[in-house]
Amino acid sequence: MDILKQFLGRLHPLLVHLPIGFIILGLLLLWYDRKKQTFKTIIALIFFWAGICSLVTCVTGYLQYRGEGYAFDTVKWHLWLGIVTTLFCFLMYFRIAEKQFLQLLKQFPIALFSVLMLLLISFTGHLGGDITHGKGYLIEPFPNSVKSFFGYEIFVEKPIALTEESWETSQFYEDVVHPVLNNKCVSCHNPKKSKGGLKLHTLEDILSGGENGEVIAPNNAEESPLYGRLILPMDDEDHMPPKEKTQLTKEEIAIIKTWISHGNPSETSIGQLGLPKDLFLSFFPQKENYFYPDTTVVAAHTDSIRAIKEFGIHVQQISNSSNLLSVSCINKPSFANDDFEIFNPIKQHIVVLDLGGTQINDGIFEKLTSLPHLTTLKLDNTSITGNGISRLSQLEHLKLINLTHSNFQSSFIPVLSGFKKLEKVFLYKTKASQLPEKNPNQDSLILDFGDYALPKIAQDSIIY
Repeated sequence: MDILKQFLGRLHPLLVHLPIGFIILGLLLLWYDRKKQTFKTIIALIFFWAGICSLVTCVTGYLQYRGEGYAFDTVKWHLWLGIVTTLFCFLMYFRIAEKQFLQLLKQFPIALFSVLMLLLISFTGHLGGDITHGKGYLIEPFPNSVKSFFGYEIFVEKPIALTEESWETSQFYEDVVHPVLNNKCVSCHNPKKSKGGLKLHTLEDILSGGENGEVIAPNNAEESPLYGRLILPMDDEDHMPPKEKTQLTKEEIAIIKTWISHGNPSETSIGQLGLPKDLFLSFFPQKENYFYPDTTVVAAHTDSIRAIKEFGIHVQQISNSSNLLSVSCINKPSFANDDFEIFNPIKQHIVVLDLGGTQINDGIFEKLTSLPHLTTLKLDNTSITGNGISRLSQLEHLKLINLTHSNFQSSFIPVLSGFKKLEKVFLYKTKASQLPEKNPNQDSLILDFGDYALPKIAQDSIIY
């Protein structure tokens, strides 16, 4: 029986579009037929079926709430407005059909009913979207200042700030464990959305456990569900976080295991626990000549990444410690200039863009200027000639361009000298020939025309 309830509950996101479609159709026909009123019977029937479908949707929605572990405070307004919408569908039916036993409804104009109905489905749908995609889904791309202005709660990642000087004195839970859980787990386990009745935003809630009991076995990580679910295979339905969410790194999983194995201390420093330095090295600032921009961006929304991947484009983080992205169209040879709009949600994140072997042309240069952190650009095996490439000079972080096997022409090589940080351009098998004079900006810019040949050595003449 529980399996059937869970199955029916999960039909809710699918069925919810059916009553919405009926309602929108009915409202449009009401507007179209507002003068002649020749379709009253059909419109009334549409709202009758909208009510039936809304009723079924409410039932499946309730089953989903019961089966998926949502907190009632999270779903209550969506649930109550869904019920009101259902009742209103039947009222619309009775009003338009002019049923004799509800003569009182004739006192209210249909236009008023229509406006109220539109407001109802708008607010109900908006609240449903917040539950499905997270609160503030529609304004997610906006800056935090805008979100705060509209009263939305801002989710802020907590960095793990350990240094060579401070790591031993840092609090193990507050400075390391809590940020890991906050950044990777709390989005689904918080007071407003406690999957499985489990909340992980405070130590007290972690120790309280969820619907299936405690998630920490004292001093035993292997027997603790909090750790056990992290190491399950990705395709296991009990694996956490869900595979569409950002996963914990192996270093973060090791932190959780160590914390539980040492009795989940709350106010003990790393040094007091005698933990090895190697456990925390991945959280130290990386001392290296960073090729990509030294900037921090909020992680791109998972729905945006999923949409781009479904379009046939490969997207991945450049590293586990950075939200910057590498994007490749290697599996999308039909990609053209007009398809560039799909990158709009992640423009701030792209540092590597591979458009090699696609259908782009020189018109792409204007679009590329919208990628402020672009560092590596691959335009090989395309029809690029270089006309308009000067636009890329405004990209402050562009360091490498691959133009091999393209139609790039020699006349545009001097333009490259105006690029601020450009280090290398690959020009093998292009229409550009190596200039006899000194390369522009030669001290810092390398023009690689390829076609290398190894010097002949004496051993090459030996016959074996």
